[in-house]
Amino acid sequence: MLTLSADDAPAVALVTAIQRGDVDALQERLRDEPALATARLVDRRGVSRTLLHVVADWPGHFPDGARTVALLVAAGADVDGRVGHAGPTGSPETALHWAASSDDVAVLDALLDGGADIEAPGAVFTGGPPMSDAVVFAQWRAARRLLARGAATTIWQAAALGLVDRVRAYCAAEPLPAREITNAFWNACRGGQRATAEFLLERGADPNWIGHDHKTPCDVAHESGDAELIAWLRALGAKRAEELRGTR
Repeated sequence: MLTLSADDAPAVALVTAIQRGDVDALQERLRDEPALATARLVDRRGVSRTLLHVVADWPGHFPDGARTVALLVAAGADVDGRVGHAGPTGSPETALHWAASSDDVAVLDALLDGGADIEAPGAVFTGGPPMSDAVVFAQWRAARRLLARGAATTIWQAAALGLVDRVRAYCAAEPLPAREITNAFWNACRGGQRATAEFLLERGADPNWIGHDHKTPCDVAHESGDAELIAWLRALGAKRAEELRGTR
């Protein structure tokens, strides 16, 4: 497999062509050197990625991204290739994980059309599939497109997306720990999903849990911008993290 230093001119030229949407230039390079389709770019930290990762990389939405993906896949790129790390830490995400993290639905679709595994593990924080990255980073368009294309969800992911029927099914299937119910409630508030939050509150969710990023459900509801949800939480006595400091 061809390996290129990310700082060297050939790698820089490839990245530039992808980010500018210069598909014709990329196609010409691949025609002259077919091994580039499966090449890995290695940065100074020893992290390696594929050209498909470059297409999906933050902030995503590069011109002609879907067309670039199709070209690379047709040329032999590994659609499920993973990020490589020099040490034992780091998330082995696929390009689909990165597209989900960038909320780049066009690239996400192109990767799935090219055969990407929608349930591939490796997400940041959870080690889960691309749906995990989409929800963790509040990339709702990507999350909903993954859902439409058949992605599974955990209870907290379903709660964030307002899939109350799925949440009910999880709760009915087996007794869930209070923390899992509360975590799902927190995510429902982050996603602006009041009906789901109400259901979870009835099952014992803690509305003043200081959760991920040291934020409460009220904090993340403010981030969602849902005034009615915020008012409902306040009526319950829910507080923001700064209001709880020193009281626990």
